[in-house]
Amino acid sequence: MDIRDLTIKKFHEGLVNKQFSVFEITKAFFNYIKEKDSRINAYLRLTEDSALSRANKVDIELAEGKNLGILAGIPLAIKDNILIEGELATAGSKILENYRASYDATVIKKLKKSGAVFLGKTNMDEFAMGSSTENSAFKITKNPHDLERVPGGSSGGSAAAVASDMAVAALGSDTGGSIRQPAGFCGVVGLKPTYGAVSRNGLIAMASSLDQIGPITKTVEDAGILFEAIKGKDELDATSATNSEFRIQNSELQDIRKLKIGLPKEYFAGGLIKEVEEAIEEAIKNLKSLKIEFKEISLPHTKYALSCYYIIMPAEVSANLARFDGVRYARLSDAKLRIHANAANKSELLNIYLKTRGEGFGDEAKRRIILGTFVLSSGYYDAYYSKAQKVRRLIKEDFDKAFEEVDVILTPVSPTPAFKIGEKTDDPLQMYLSDIFTIPVNLAGLPALSIPVNPKPKTQNLKPNLPVGFQLIGKPFREVDILGIGQYYEKIIE
Repeated sequence: MDIRDLTIKKFHEGLVNKQFSVFEITKAFFNYIKEKDSRINAYLRLTEDSALSRANKVDIELAEGKNLGILAGIPLAIKDNILIEGELATAGSKILENYRASYDATVIKKLKKSGAVFLGKTNMDEFAMGSSTENSAFKITKNPHDLERVPGGSSGGSAAAVASDMAVAALGSDTGGSIRQPAGFCGVVGLKPTYGAVSRNGLIAMASSLDQIGPITKTVEDAGILFEAIKGKDELDATSATNSEFRIQNSELQDIRKLKIGLPKEYFAGGLIKEVEEAIEEAIKNLKSLKIEFKEISLPHTKYALSCYYIIMPAEVSANLARFDGVRYARLSDAKLRIHANAANKSELLNIYLKTRGEGFGDEAKRRIILGTFVLSSGYYDAYYSKAQKVRRLIKEDFDKAFEEVDVILTPVSPTPAFKIGEKTDDPLQMYLSDIFTIPVNLAGLPALSIPVNPKPKTQNLKPNLPVGFQLIGKPFREVDILGIGQYYEKIIE
């Protein structure tokens, strides 16, 4: 079987029908990655030995006649800020280059129980800070559709791995659009679940009130399958939630047609390049063919979302990254640690912290730590952080009011398709604007799905033909609505 054509569903059918063994297909994936990834740089490192061992275990269980689930043997790529016991977890940063996870993230525990196979850890912007995967301390990932362009970020490695068929599916994390934007740039599907829907235990934290783990897949159906496996309450994460509507099911077309989609006028008031605007119009036209009703709505505080986010997020970053002092998490060698442990001079220890943090963090991480420290400092807390939290509440209330009129909201994912490597690295503000349509969702804690308008773009206006994604935003814990619409959308464009 051609691994370039595999979805989770197709893989499972092939396995059940004994078209291949898990060991054979896993080996084929590693051979393909070694051939192709030197050009794309999606992976930071492969976990070949453990993957083949897990693949062999699944094959034995199948031979014994055990009834395994749909994720058994599925080759997955994992973003490098999600812990796998015994494996390196750098979060794309030099300060964690020697850190080896001592436990599994909850999502990894669940996937191991399902029999999934982990091919390797994918590249990312350092500590998930970025929109292009250019901020990684180790390498720059390239967009499989055009190697001169970025794959988006911060989960660019995961999106590029799926888009280039170097994994059947992947896990990423989303703080302000880090699943949806790279999915849009790479022409794959990305789901940012409701805040609390998926445990954050074992995710290296960036901004704890915003982070969420989610799937990046080739189809909406696959996103639902993977989400179903990782969702749910976790005692190790106090923010994880249980909800009565918290389920995924196959929606009937008659139920989908009862849903009303809102188009927020603020998202279409300008700023989209012509090609993206045309693509979004095409997506709306396709959905209207399902006889779904559309309605214009207003989200008036959207214009403040970016400013609000870049106060709250750095504040949480400055607190979360304070633990990485270079002494803990294996930045220094054991010999140096013994020397420092015996040091009685407090100023010497301070110099150690300053030196190791200065060398360990990249420019973007330093920028956000400094900004976060500033907005939390005495005399500025009320003027910035406290006010940003009040604005965040207003943004959430805008969505609450809109959802009294509609069931789902449709927006662009990004104002542009994938931009060229290096195009925005000297202008942080322009880079931040890449997430202008995705950030409000994180501030409100809502679920959102990025879907390619056309997985194989045919427009002649974009050279090369680059994917464009659109975003479906749902009510809290109503992933079933956006996934249901998404699955029927895919049927239209097949």
